[in-house]
Amino acid sequence: MIAEPTLLSRSVQKENSVVDVSSCASVHHVSSERNENRQKTVRGKRKARECSENAKRKHSKSSNGSLGRAENEQLKNGDVEAVTLFEVVSMGRNAMQAVVDDWIDAYTGDRDTALLDLISFFIQCSGCKGMVTAEMFQSKKGTDVMSKMVEDLDEDTGLQYKKFLAFPWILTVTWPLDMDSGEYPLIMSGLYWKRFRSHFCEFVSVLVAQCQNCVIFDGYLLNTLISLLTELSDSRVRAFRHTCTLAAVKLLSALVNVALNLSVSVDNSQRLYEVELAKMASKRASPRLDRIQRKISELQDRKCEIENMMDAIFKGVFLKRYRDVIPEIRAICMEELTVWMKLYSSVFLNDSYLKYVGWMMHDKQPDVRLKCVLGLQALYQDQSSSKMDLFTIRFKERMISMTLDKDHEVAIQAMRLLMVISQSCEDVLSPDDHKNVFQFVYCSHRPLATTAGEFLYNRLLSNHELSKPRDGASDQERHRGLVLARVRALIHFHTENELHQQVLYLVDSLWDSAGALLKDWTGLTSLLLPHTSCQEQALSSAEEAFVIELMLASVRQAAEGPPLSGRGAGKKVINTKEKKLQIDDCTKLTEHFIKVLPELLSKYSEDAEKLTSLLKIPQYFQTDTCDHENSQCVQALLAELEAAVDRHTDAGLLEATARSYQSLCAQDLPWHSLARPSFDRLIQHWTDTLGTRLGESLSDGCFTANEDSTLEILSTLKKLNAFDIAQDLSKWSLYELGTRLLDVEIKHGGLPMEVTIEALRCMCSCILWKLNTFGEGLTSRESALQQRSQLRAFCEKCHRCLSHAEQLVREQAFMFLSDVLIAHNYQLQMWDSSAGTPLLYTPDPKLQKALLSFVVEHVFTSPEQDTHSFSESECGDGRLEDLHRRRNLLAAYCKLIVHSVLEMSMAAEVFKQYVKYYNDFGDIIKETLNRTRQMDKMESARTLVQCLQQLYLRLKQEQDRGNTCSSRVQTYSSIKELARRFSLTFGWDQIKSRESLAMIHRDSIEFVFKGFVQQSEKHSPPYISYLTILSEFSSKLLKPDKKTIYSYLQKFAGEQVINNRDESWMPLIYYRASLMGTAEGEDSISFISSDTNKQPSLTNRSRSPSVKQVNSEGDQRFLSPSSEPKGNKLLKSSEDSKVQQAPLSREQLTSSLVSDKAPRSSDEVDVDTVDIDG
Repeated sequence: MIAEPTLLSRSVQKENSVVDVSSCASVHHVSSERNENRQKTVRGKRKARECSENAKRKHSKSSNGSLGRAENEQLKNGDVEAVTLFEVVSMGRNAMQAVVDDWIDAYTGDRDTALLDLISFFIQCSGCKGMVTAEMFQSKKGTDVMSKMVEDLDEDTGLQYKKFLAFPWILTVTWPLDMDSGEYPLIMSGLYWKRFRSHFCEFVSVLVAQCQNCVIFDGYLLNTLISLLTELSDSRVRAFRHTCTLAAVKLLSALVNVALNLSVSVDNSQRLYEVELAKMASKRASPRLDRIQRKISELQDRKCEIENMMDAIFKGVFLKRYRDVIPEIRAICMEELTVWMKLYSSVFLNDSYLKYVGWMMHDKQPDVRLKCVLGLQALYQDQSSSKMDLFTIRFKERMISMTLDKDHEVAIQAMRLLMVISQSCEDVLSPDDHKNVFQFVYCSHRPLATTAGEFLYNRLLSNHELSKPRDGASDQERHRGLVLARVRALIHFHTENELHQQVLYLVDSLWDSAGALLKDWTGLTSLLLPHTSCQEQALSSAEEAFVIELMLASVRQAAEGPPLSGRGAGKKVINTKEKKLQIDDCTKLTEHFIKVLPELLSKYSEDAEKLTSLLKIPQYFQTDTCDHENSQCVQALLAELEAAVDRHTDAGLLEATARSYQSLCAQDLPWHSLARPSFDRLIQHWTDTLGTRLGESLSDGCFTANEDSTLEILSTLKKLNAFDIAQDLSKWSLYELGTRLLDVEIKHGGLPMEVTIEALRCMCSCILWKLNTFGEGLTSRESALQQRSQLRAFCEKCHRCLSHAEQLVREQAFMFLSDVLIAHNYQLQMWDSSAGTPLLYTPDPKLQKALLSFVVEHVFTSPEQDTHSFSESECGDGRLEDLHRRRNLLAAYCKLIVHSVLEMSMAAEVFKQYVKYYNDFGDIIKETLNRTRQMDKMESARTLVQCLQQLYLRLKQEQDRGNTCSSRVQTYSSIKELARRFSLTFGWDQIKSRESLAMIHRDSIEFVFKGFVQQSEKHSPPYISYLTILSEFSSKLLKPDKKTIYSYLQKFAGEQVINNRDESWMPLIYYRASLMGTAEGEDSISFISSDTNKQPSLTNRSRSPSVKQVNSEGDQRFLSPSSEPKGNKLLKSSEDSKVQQAPLSREQLTSSLVSDKAPRSSDEVDVDTVDIDG
């Protein structure tokens, strides 16, 4: 929309003159009649070009032209010659001072011409391609003047125009209609136009600054400029409104600076007057006093004049535009208003102006709210809070609530605003306010959490009154006292919090602000170790537990860094500086804890919870910095690790110890030679102990161990299993030890439940390790057979355990079996043919049925307790734990289907429960359905058909038996709702699901009319009501496919049957209506209700096609391709239109889709008929 500006030529007449200023270099005289003006357009443009060339030549020769110095400066740099203000301002800041000086010189010589240059500049900056016409204003009646102030559309020329008074001219701006929809400089993208915005704002500021001592007070320049900006900022055109509003507020900001300079001059003159007045009468110069007094009066008059101008802009522009429909304009107003308050607080910093900021903090756009918050931060930082007491009280709740803003940047800056308020106004935020704000250290958005952490640190942890050192205390004791005071303040905050107990997230939030405290591991460990001189400052057991958790979290943060789970989309890419800092921190913590950790482990050897946290620290040691000098410390650490696992059997502690051993036994570690033998001795000791106890307890094939032996066997199994997760222990033959225990349980029973579970876990872990390492080298056939026999034996044992008396054993056996089968399937998928013979194993049908039966019995339980009827208050901890357990079982079974371990048809029983258990398992079942559809669309569709048909047959059987209230059978309406849910999973891409949906209709039609003979049968098929269920899938069919499906229906039912109006055939009419997109009477719906034992069969009648009788002629019209029902039009993209015009032919539907063979591959599909990929 930006025209290429050229030098403008103007002719200004003193009275009744007309001056045309065109942004496209067209200048012509305007008569009073518009028609005459249109007739002379061509001639006027020719004259304009001639005048423009003459003006350019005259301008280049003139030394005092309005753009002379700017042009010379650009030409010296080798740039293109700039001839308009718009071009010069667009070129950059290096010519800004020169162009303003040139314009002032031109204004001094001919103010009308120069002022019209400036007016044209603002019009061009608005992106106007039109024309500006100026005519001198003469004194007329007020009504005549107001009649010229219009903004309308000239229908004859197709141009918009705005006529307004900018004294001493009446300006007319004309522009084309497309300007409203086009772009203009302030919103155009690109670096060039971003710089233009700053250059534009700087031009306004420099213009006022350079004119403040001369022409600004002539009563002509600013009056005209303010009138221009006020009128254009009130335009209906966004470009004018946006550009001129920005110019007006920047003009006011520049006037504020002028007023400040005048205030300084008045103060200086006033002090000079007082000094002169204080002199003795003999030395006092009366003329000097009079001169100073006149100067003071002149400065005060100028200041008053500037304030009047500011008031005119504020009332004429700001008050109209701060609520503009365009958010950018509102943001500009709020940003500049806070600048005025900060710079000229004596005038603007009061409640009359602050209220606008408070109101706009409720704006719908985040940019506007952000400008308000940023402006308030600057105001509160300037120690101006005493003038904002009423505003603070009035809008405090809003400022606190903005920390919950949906826009993250607004919430962060609102948090910083509260931080500034807390520092400048001590009593504004109450303790409850601080407590609520500090909770954001646990929020999921890390920048907001770190800002809240900075607030927490400044408020609670950086208070100098926390530690009052004793007289004569050493530096070490003072440091320990300061650390203790800060830690206790942090403990107090953490214990007061009843909702969050995540120390790791607290440390992550405080890491940027309180890093020095959190990395002070020497000070933190000094609080845990005995200190003889500070017995009165000893920590309690709960405080010690918190310090250990805090220390562990800080070690993890230093070694791994953000983001935590839930606080980032992915792993943060750190730069070289951050990587070096991380390595330095890891080196420091390794050097410190390798010496201190054995002592801490020894002190808390009896406390399993604290010991578990301490045992995790070696996992974060920096292996590159370890040397042989710390061998004694390493030996002490290994001794404490061994003592910990000998003393405790807690699962978390054993896992932490196993992971620490894994880190210490790394091959590249200098102390590998010390850690590995210690680890091997420990495992060998446990396996020898377990073998000995099993030899004593398993006599004559029965388990005869006493209580002590049983506890020792159980604890040893737990330890071995925990360590087997971290490292492969296959060389110690743990699988055989577990097999001995399970064989006894399967044959004779009597094995304790926990021992049985641990034996299963031991065998499962061994199988997983072997599957993981199988195929790393060249594999022989004998090795593959041995592995397969071992895998088959484990699956058989788990199969036996699925019928165990204890529920926990059954569930654990199911989970272990699922893990092994999935791992085996993954190993087959990743198998390299060059590695030899793969390990092949397929679960037998009995095992597959056992898995399905287990899921049905243990997951979909208590059908009478419909999950929809539970309220949140009734969901206790016990029920939630049970729900979590059942979700894990269902997820494991669905993984078996998704990974092709089980046949896809085995998912039918799961899909049946989609609606009934939607609240509990709906997400798992839906994801399984989507995954199976991605694997094989046709087989997935067959599974859905199988699911619906089985439910329908079960319902029919119960109805035939007379069981109308069986809770084990879903009602007809629930089956129909299930079909509707299934249809929704196909999404909007009808092309992608075309063959699947056709197959669903084909199989269902065959199911309904199986054994039906058209000529001899007078009664309807027994399963005809199934067609109403099938109609839920009709909306997903393409129009051509609906016709083909209807033809296929005719093949089975016959034309006479389709037109039969008997009550028994109403489902067929209903299904036909869904295919035709027409409506046919209410009698079919009433029949469907009778088929379901008088239950309302249509739970969503509005979603199903209504039914209305149609004669045979209407049927023929539907079959003709020339006429289609208007009510069934689907939204189609241009890309799919060609595909939708290719219907599935009868031959294809009856040959390829109707066949009972497996679905053809995508390569075999006739692309001329069906386009699967769209």
